[in-house]
Amino acid sequence: MKRNFVIRKLVQSNPDLAGGRTEKDLSVLRRGGQTCRPTRDLSGFKVRPGDPNIPGATEVPGGINFTLLTMGATACELLLFRRHQETPYAIIQIPEDYRFGYTYSIMIFGLHAEDFEYSYRLDGPHDKASGKLFDRTRLVLDPYARSVAGQRAWGAAKTSKSYHARVVHDNFRWDKAGGIHRDMEDTIIYEMHVRGFTRHRSSGVQYPGTFAGIVEKIPYLKELGVTAVEFLPIFEFDETINARQVGGKQLMEYWGYNTVAFFSPNTAYSASLEYNEEGTELKETIQLLQKNGIEVLLDVVFNHTAEGSETGPFISFKGVDNDIYYMLNPDGTYMNFSGCGNSFNANHPVVRRFILDCLRFWVTQYHVDGFRFDLASILTRDKDGKPMANPPLLEEISLDPILSGIKLISEPWDAGGLYQVGSFPAYGRWGEWNGKYRDAVRDFLKGNYWNAPETAKRLTGSEDLYGKPYDGYRSTVNFITCHDGFPLFDLFTYSRKHNEANGWHNTDGSDDNRSWNCGVEGPSEDPVIASLRFRMMRNAVTVLMCSRGTPMILAGDEFGNTQYGNNNAYCQDNEISWLNWEYLKRNKSFFNYFRSVIRFRKKHPCIRRQLPAARCGLPAVMTCGHNPDDHVITRDNRVLCILFAGWDEENKRDDVVYVAINAHWEPCEIRLPALRAGLSWGICMDTDAADHHYYYDNPVFLNRPLFMLKERSVAVFTLYQ
Repeated sequence: MKRNFVIRKLVQSNPDLAGGRTEKDLSVLRRGGQTCRPTRDLSGFKVRPGDPNIPGATEVPGGINFTLLTMGATACELLLFRRHQETPYAIIQIPEDYRFGYTYSIMIFGLHAEDFEYSYRLDGPHDKASGKLFDRTRLVLDPYARSVAGQRAWGAAKTSKSYHARVVHDNFRWDKAGGIHRDMEDTIIYEMHVRGFTRHRSSGVQYPGTFAGIVEKIPYLKELGVTAVEFLPIFEFDETINARQVGGKQLMEYWGYNTVAFFSPNTAYSASLEYNEEGTELKETIQLLQKNGIEVLLDVVFNHTAEGSETGPFISFKGVDNDIYYMLNPDGTYMNFSGCGNSFNANHPVVRRFILDCLRFWVTQYHVDGFRFDLASILTRDKDGKPMANPPLLEEISLDPILSGIKLISEPWDAGGLYQVGSFPAYGRWGEWNGKYRDAVRDFLKGNYWNAPETAKRLTGSEDLYGKPYDGYRSTVNFITCHDGFPLFDLFTYSRKHNEANGWHNTDGSDDNRSWNCGVEGPSEDPVIASLRFRMMRNAVTVLMCSRGTPMILAGDEFGNTQYGNNNAYCQDNEISWLNWEYLKRNKSFFNYFRSVIRFRKKHPCIRRQLPAARCGLPAVMTCGHNPDDHVITRDNRVLCILFAGWDEENKRDDVVYVAINAHWEPCEIRLPALRAGLSWGICMDTDAADHHYYYDNPVFLNRPLFMLKERSVAVFTLYQ
């Protein structure tokens, strides 16, 4: 095919058009389908303008492409370091003509990812009152860094005050594209801390406290029956930022909610030394979990960063564009809706792009199945901190084509008092941590029977909050316990928090626990107390698994793990937070009951979703007291009963579940709903069975529709077929 040399001829005939450059310098000819751009020598390297569409530092044929977006900087230096060195071996001033709008981008030839680490230095205005903090003497971590140097050993203090990034090879090959994409109503979420899950010596794994340790526990997770794991934050964080000694124990930022790098997995969670293969162990873990039918959700923190307040560290965003990435007061100080010193300015166009790039990255590069957004109400605020009716960030996330089908779950409140349970802007896509479910169920189960009217709404899907969630997106994520607060065992062992080990004189953590110690505060050798506590735990898991909505459980609850009364164990990297697997042996019968109730939920679709009308004539959903003919739930209802019914097309039968909860301290005889001729009720669960046979795989026939429901107990019935 004949080439078009019109431009070349014009330049040859009029050299002034070339601006004093030769035709060779312009290099506008296309060779092999690539546009050739001029190279130059700079600080001993061959360089040329990079591709500004590729943020961060990325391997490309022949070298490394570096791109950094900054709206306020007037100059940008790239510093290259040898591994583990603090003095750069090269400082490259990125030429001004390598700047595309607000983006610096440079391609450096001959660089190999294994040979260097890098940081930036940015010059520009420094005026605290206006929020501009440019300082050309301070190193800035690339916001898009895919690996952070110097973070390898858990708990080891950094030897440098600055952070360097590494370039990562992208060599992992997935067996299939994408994740599992299970429906929300068929999902059972297991919230876990990667380190705490297997760090205790009793875990019996070869690689405790790591992603590899989770892989060793996959058979256990399958045995339990959960369908998704939700990792507490795994983005790179520095657990030593606020390290301190209390009572002879080293405390640190154990939970990981102070993010340092949003595109980098926490290197201390890997059992192997990966360096430029960073993320491989995590990818292998995700792939193996998904092969075993378990989805992977990430707890992500876009509401604040590890840089904290005015006295916090200078890591990344403060040096790139402090006045853009953070919400600032008129005097340049930080708005603090997170309780952690700063708040991300999430609805600024630059920050929106950063967050979307990050979410897309974890979906495309790590194949995660969804995200839980910490303190998500901050993401609804504008730059002045005011809530927005239509936050552009949430709309973009909801409608993004790459994130389509990915689970999106909000924690719909923040530390600034914004509480949006039932009103979080969802765009038909978001589920919510239903804090009202947690509070109502805790209240009712511990004996506050006057809370029955609200509890009835929560157990049947919180239609008053979400409309009819089972006609569209499944909105409510139901939970009784989570990482923030008491675990299930402590919920019925302590009536008040015991956070003295945190070093704040027990002033931290919530005082609104809605817990009950069953008569004795803390551990008890009294067999009556112990029996009551485990009955209350059985009540809780039974109600959770028999509620409409997506259930979430806290790791360790299934075998009675304890935090010894600490309801804010964010800093406890020790036996307070680690799962003690000895409790699995000690409380094996409770574990067996727990997994049986999970199995029961999976067996009965009428709990999970609205089915076609039941042919036996029972309604799809019904709430009542001890008398099924009285559907009015009042504050006097000491017994609360819930009915789910529908036609199970797959098994060609009516699917019916009747849950009876006695929150009172006295027994009560209940009557089950009337059935047409030929049908009978059978009992599947009784949390206070006299023979300790609390669960039946097949319902046991009841010869009459009356049942004596013991005090503080739950019973579950189905059709006897």
